[in-house]
Amino acid sequence: MQKPISITAIASISPLGITLDEAWKKYQNNSHYITEKSFQNGNTLVAELSKEAKQEIEALRKSDNKYKSLDDTVLYAVYASRQATKQAKWSGADNFGINIGSSRGATSLFESYHKAFIINQRAKTLSSPTTTLGNISSWVAHDLQTQGPEISHSITCSTALHAMLNGIAWINSSMCNKFLVGGSEAPLTPFTIAQMKALKIYADYNQSYPCRALDLDKKHNTMILGEGSSMACLEEGKKQNALAFISGYGYATEILQHNISISSDAKCFQKSMKMALGKISPNEVDVIVMHAPGTIKGDLSEFKAIETVFETIPALTSNKWKLGHTFGASGMLSIELAVLMLQNQQFVGIPYLENEKTPNKIDNILVNAVGFGGNAVSILLSKN
Repeated sequence: MQKPISITAIASISPLGITLDEAWKKYQNNSHYITEKSFQNGNTLVAELSKEAKQEIEALRKSDNKYKSLDDTVLYAVYASRQATKQAKWSGADNFGINIGSSRGATSLFESYHKAFIINQRAKTLSSPTTTLGNISSWVAHDLQTQGPEISHSITCSTALHAMLNGIAWINSSMCNKFLVGGSEAPLTPFTIAQMKALKIYADYNQSYPCRALDLDKKHNTMILGEGSSMACLEEGKKQNALAFISGYGYATEILQHNISISSDAKCFQKSMKMALGKISPNEVDVIVMHAPGTIKGDLSEFKAIETVFETIPALTSNKWKLGHTFGASGMLSIELAVLMLQNQQFVGIPYLENEKTPNKIDNILVNAVGFGGNAVSILLSKN
């Protein structure tokens, strides 16, 4: 770290609701927000936005004629970004930077446009501008009226934490002193669901807790897709209104033997976690919010990496059992969980795990994310 960086706001729209208070209240119970949704080949387990959240998005869509043609991925990002910047008391005149990513982007619109193309052999006029990856950050910048730098990218499931890395880099370079970072995903579409099922990692049966993230004894893959968007406001320096401070960050990419796998002991996570710790003793980390997507190999390899780096393993948790795997937005939703635990000094565990370790205090939390290609990111958050 070169400069102290504060998280002065965080906001999301997810299966947990539309406010931090609502999300925290739902983290207090042992319920999950996974339901069945009908697709072309029958019902599939998914984690959808709440009814209230969907109404908010529809109101946003109708609020501006230009927004009627936008994908949910963009509208989720606009909604969460408005809430975050309002909380941080930013205005467009601040010319803050924006880096918002997505693993899949405008999936719903793309599938719709392609279906029409197959039938008519002609592309619709807005099919290109409304499905490009840069579509998200540019529309958020338009909505918030900021003229700072805007960046979009996709690094699959670690996209949001890579956005945070970019925001940190811009602030450390003194090219910008405020950055809005996050991820947005609306992947509950027929083709996206079919792709995940083709990988044989998707939960194929319902049970009391359909996604068994961090259950290292499970015999079946249990990943379930969720949707949503989460944004954080980063500012240079230690601000009095900070929710948490970024005290370390790490990243790594490992050479893979297969398109979707990481090594059995997640060497990428070993490197990213060690880098994030820096000179801080591993014993000072109280909690790790794991990526833990609910797959057999994914959960176990990350756990083995933690065993390698930490002589005494901190308390471990994940939120995917509750709100599903939101792909490019998942890392920032994990940051949100970490910030809520730091703010409330309360550990959020996983109800189906036996003898789960709980921390005596919560001063430092490490957050992990990794995407296809072994692109790992670890962010260390601190209370002070």
